[in-house]
Amino acid sequence: MLDHEEKFLFKEEILHLANAVAEPGILDNVEDLLTDVITSPRFDSEVFTLERSLQVMLGPRAGTTLVGLLTVAPEVFDEVAEVRIPPEVHERLVAWRARFGLAIDNALNFLNNPDGIQGHNFATQIAHVEERRVLQGRLTLVRYNNEPQFFVADASVFLGLVADVMERLGPYLEPDGIDADTVSRLKDAIQLIERKTTART
Repeated sequence: MLDHEEKFLFKEEILHLANAVAEPGILDNVEDLLTDVITSPRFDSEVFTLERSLQVMLGPRAGTTLVGLLTVAPEVFDEVAEVRIPPEVHERLVAWRARFGLAIDNALNFLNNPDGIQGHNFATQIAHVEERRVLQGRLTLVRYNNEPQFFVADASVFLGLVADVMERLGPYLEPDGIDADTVSRLKDAIQLIERKTTART
């Protein structure tokens, strides 16, 4: 919860924001911008620049305040009801937080802590390319917003990716950085690849 001084500053920021959106059409313009960000196929980059976009539209102070309100803790947001602002502004703030707040907060957390892959799945498939059978992989990443993202590529591309990952992470690993079972799986996988490619040649 906010202490007395924080409540005073919070009230000042909310009043400033309410004044910034008081111009005719501004509330609708902000809502259009938020909707465009949430529905954009380039969601990550749009969220990354959202605060700057709002600052251009509302002014630096109000733009920052609005992003904070959309992502602040519920008990802090509830303090908005104690500030005397126009009812239509309060209604929009409540609606925007309910509609956009969680997705924006998750996205910002992911951008600040880019370990937001919650799960993955990998499958293989055979593609017919110019009368040739090509082994491909299909990687599914479950992202921070619970939406899957798919990547399909030839086997050589994924194996090259795995080699890059191992080479880049290897020099910085510590003894507790990876469990013994995963190390064993990596060794078995490399031996299997060696056997299969040797048999082919």
